[in-house]
Amino acid sequence: MAARESGTVDEIPWQAVCDQAAGPVALLDLDGRILYANPALCSMLGYDCEDILHRRPPEFTHPDDPPLDRAAITKLIEGPSDTSEAEKRMVRSDGTVVWILISGSIIRDTDGNPRGFLSQIHDITDRRNSELLWRRTLTSAPIGMALIDLTGRWTEVNERLCELIGYDRDDMLAMHFTDLTYAGDDKRGEAVLTDLLSGRENATTLEMRYRHKEGHPIWMLVRISVVPGADDHPAYLISQYEAIGDGRMGDAHLAHMALHDPLTGLANRALLDDRFKQELAELPGTGGVLAVLVADMDGLKRVNDNYGHSVGDQFLTIAADELLNTVRSGSTVARFGGDEFVVLSRAESNQQAEELRDRVVEHLQTELVVSGHHVSVRASVGLAVTRNPATSAQALLHSADRDMYRRKRGART
Repeated sequence: MAARESGTVDEIPWQAVCDQAAGPVALLDLDGRILYANPALCSMLGYDCEDILHRRPPEFTHPDDPPLDRAAITKLIEGPSDTSEAEKRMVRSDGTVVWILISGSIIRDTDGNPRGFLSQIHDITDRRNSELLWRRTLTSAPIGMALIDLTGRWTEVNERLCELIGYDRDDMLAMHFTDLTYAGDDKRGEAVLTDLLSGRENATTLEMRYRHKEGHPIWMLVRISVVPGADDHPAYLISQYEAIGDGRMGDAHLAHMALHDPLTGLANRALLDDRFKQELAELPGTGGVLAVLVADMDGLKRVNDNYGHSVGDQFLTIAADELLNTVRSGSTVARFGGDEFVVLSRAESNQQAEELRDRVVEHLQTELVVSGHHVSVRASVGLAVTRNPATSAQALLHSADRDMYRRKRGART
């Protein structure tokens, strides 16, 4: 027979039900004293039923976990709901620890007055041990590992991956994987994500470039697998990351690094100079005009000051991607300085070049969410055009730069 406090708990039908229940059940008064404990609870804790009645829940509760005492019950009574759920640890009579899930309910009389607290207890030790083993495996893995949700956001990353990319855990958990990939690579990554979630692939391996926090690219071999849920549909993705630099990077990768900005993946000054020569040399045969745009990102210093340089870097990479998505195929987009970009694009006429400038301005004036922060993107964009192949690149840049500053001053007045 279950333990019960004589004169406090009467013999009522619910007791027979609880005595025979497979799961542990306890009844407490409003002061947090145990009035009833069924045989399943006594067996789980390893105490005789009479012993339990002479103890309070804090005596069974792990010292690092909050006990279910009078203060906790009062808080529940005054709360918005009569039910609660919590995970905690309890200490058995032999000193071993068991993880439990407590589902509690306030018991009220017919007038709605609280009379006691009913606890239904579930042993979740095996589940918590499995979670702990998995977390330790993730944390201690010698390679980068991460969990990714179905939208492409990191939900867990290990220390090794943080070391590889240079960001801390909190920064990465606020990002989508495309926030740290280069233009072109992010499209490839999204295509892989689509294939995995559609069921066309269960796992895949690919090489991806990620932007290190210090600005340089890091090539990694990425293995991604789908983890199905109880309904056999994809629940989340697990990914592994290994750096493939240090002599293992191919010549094409090294050549790319020499001609591209490490943060944004855009052309650098060396490649821009080469593209200028090529575009001007081909101008007589192609007709039309060469449009040169200089875009200066307004407010980058404010973003860096308010949110940190990691958010500022993401601000720049998003702006770079917007530029790439705005210009036509074959155009050159370069990062010219800290917050300046240059676009070289063919146009049929001066009017078409002006329309391109207007589109760039429109795409670079919006609100973005970067690492959880709402950031305003604004840009001043200057334009220079030429039909003359003898025009120097320096002259075109100077003219576009002057036009940009003229428009910036005009926007302030």
